[in-house]
Amino acid sequence: MTKWGLAATILAPTADILRFAAYHIDAGAHRLYLYLDDPDSDAFAPLKAHPKIRVQACDVAHWQKIEGKRPEKHQVRQSRNATHAYNRKVEVDWLIHMDVDEFLVPQTSVSDSLAALDPDTACARTRPMEQLAGVGNSYKIFIPNGPERTRIVQDIYPEFGAYIKGGFLSHVAGKLFVRTGLQDISVRIHNAFQGDAMNPNEIELSDMDLAHAHAKTWEDWITAYRYRLEKGSYRAELAPAQSRKRGGLTLHEMFQTLEAAEGEAGLRHFYTEVATDTDTLRARLQARGMYREITLDLDAKLARHFPDFT
Repeated sequence: MTKWGLAATILAPTADILRFAAYHIDAGAHRLYLYLDDPDSDAFAPLKAHPKIRVQACDVAHWQKIEGKRPEKHQVRQSRNATHAYNRKVEVDWLIHMDVDEFLVPQTSVSDSLAALDPDTACARTRPMEQLAGVGNSYKIFIPNGPERTRIVQDIYPEFGAYIKGGFLSHVAGKLFVRTGLQDISVRIHNAFQGDAMNPNEIELSDMDLAHAHAKTWEDWITAYRYRLEKGSYRAELAPAQSRKRGGLTLHEMFQTLEAAEGEAGLRHFYTEVATDTDTLRARLQARGMYREITLDLDAKLARHFPDFT
């Protein structure tokens, strides 16, 4: 049986961390390498007690050992920890770096999907689907890059489609499984390098999705908005969805302009069109075959794998 594992650097409430871990253990993960960005997190003890989990509190000693000092940017911390997990004693055949709000959704099983790959495949990408705010089981699926993508996105999101790449608030890159045992591997957030070669012998997994709960509720989104605008997925240095020659603005620029003109009401209007499970958005997605319902059943899996947690 093909063994797989994941690495994640996490700063989140204990319940969210344990739900993430429980879901992927239930999905067949052989090993979870979890790095707690808050070294005093209450999640450490229950994670430590689980036989499939290797947990590391990212304290001063941890960063002195692998980096010399704690990197300021969380993206750098994620990459360093994922590479550290990859270079541990090999316990799995494949390793993927993920975030705490991402969940693998295979058509059969993760293990079967990876086992079917050719032996010379070194990297396998799973593309995201992005959760819509509402009940929590509605998702918009990935639109492959191509000549029709821009028109499709603009049709689905007539006011804000020009600013959201592929119709997603967050990444469209997905995440990458990397075959273990390779030399000179450096793992990044969405990619991996072998020396200077990015994603060697990469394929895309057609039978597995990455469910991304980027914006569960309006309250959840607006709470994270300022951090994402300054340091996260809406930060200034990221590229616009459309080229500058076509009048493209980055999400950072669009949000700043919208907020200056309309305040929080403008942000709420954006969120409603782009991220909320309304009848209008659902109908537009369904008409194009881009709507999917998934039940992750996180609380049941939490109870199954961490029964002592309340």
